Amino acid sequence: MQKNLGKIKRTVEEYVVLTVATLILVVGVYVFKFPNNFSFGGVTGLAVVLGAVLPTSPGNLTFIINMLLLVLGFIFLGRGFGVKTVYVSVLTSVGLSFAERVFPMDAPLTGQPVLELIYAIVLPAFSAAILFNIGASGGGTDIVAMILKKYTKLNIGVALFLVDLGIVVASCLVFDAQTGLCSMCGLLAKSLVVDNVIESINLCKYFTIICNDPEPICEFITKELNRSATVYQAEGAYQHNQKTVILTVMKRSQAVELRNYIRMNQPSAFIAITNSSEIIGKGFRGFN
Repeated sequence: MQKNLGKIKRTVEEYVVLTVATLILVVGVYVFKFPNNFSFGGVTGLAVVLGAVLPTSPGNLTFIINMLLLVLGFIFLGRGFGVKTVYVSVLTSVGLSFAERVFPMDAPLTGQPVLELIYAIVLPAFSAAILFNIGASGGGTDIVAMILKKYTKLNIGVALFLVDLGIVVASCLVFDAQTGLCSMCGLLAKSLVVDNVIESINLCKYFTIICNDPEPICEFITKELNRSATVYQAEGAYQHNQKTVILTVMKRSQAVELRNYIRMNQPSAFIAITNSSEIIGKGFRGFN
């Protein structure tokens, strides 16, 4: 019973995070991307270009394209191609259509296209990083990538980049050079921002502690920080003294506490602290 409650709680928390991340995406796209005609790839970028030549809005086009891609996903990938992806895709489409009806925007929010480009890049990229981090995606071209991966031997990254590049080139023809150049900058910066945000979210601190008295440090790690550690004996290369090496990994806030504790209580201890964004094991990602 308790196990089921824990599972339900984790699922609810996960979908709350999914919803918040999707709303961030909707704000970034609707407030900053659509009014400026930024078209740096993806379904929303295609919707911006098509919205300029078709008698309907980018929000409605995003909804139509996403629904078509979901149908293709069910046809070619089956029902199990991603409940989270379906949820995010539908919520994004509905959110953009709802925003167009409730908060219509006929012009950019400010007169600073570079400033708005930054927000148009950062907000969706931050949202995408959160989604990727919990095993979801924004749907859209990700569904195309899944289909290509299953049925072809194409390099998916290159194929999707070429599609996005084609959308950017089309924006130059449909709009103007400034919009096209801004869209190109957005396309190049988007992946960098996503990678950096994911790394920042997952960043942990890896400690290598060499000391003479390991017991107080280990007790602080296990009792106060609720983490574990690996301890082994070593020998100094210069004086051949017996030393104890403690290895442990923890979140950044806990790392500050441990570092301060050691500096205050065992100032002679040697500490090496390394950044790590990929920790797999109990208490971290990838543990079942």
